[in-house]
Amino acid sequence: MIADRGYDSDRLREALAERGIKSCIPGRANRKEPIVYGTELYKRRNLIERLFGRLKDWRRIATR
Repeated sequence: MIADRGYDSDRLREALAERGIKSCIPGRANRKEPIVYGTELYKRRNLIERLFGRLKDWRRIATR
C-alpha cells in the first residue's frame, strides 16, 4: 500500500502487516524513530495521482 504522510500511524501499519500487506508510507516529521520506506516507490505514487487527475478532467469534458 502506498500512501502519504496523513496515513502514518502504528495502528494502520500493524493492521497491514497482519494481512501480509507491505506498506510504503513515510513517517511524519514528529516521529521519534524514523520509518524506513521505499523512496523510489513513493516517488512513483505521483504518477498515479496525476493519472486520476487527468481522468477526472476527461470526465468533465466528456459529460458536457
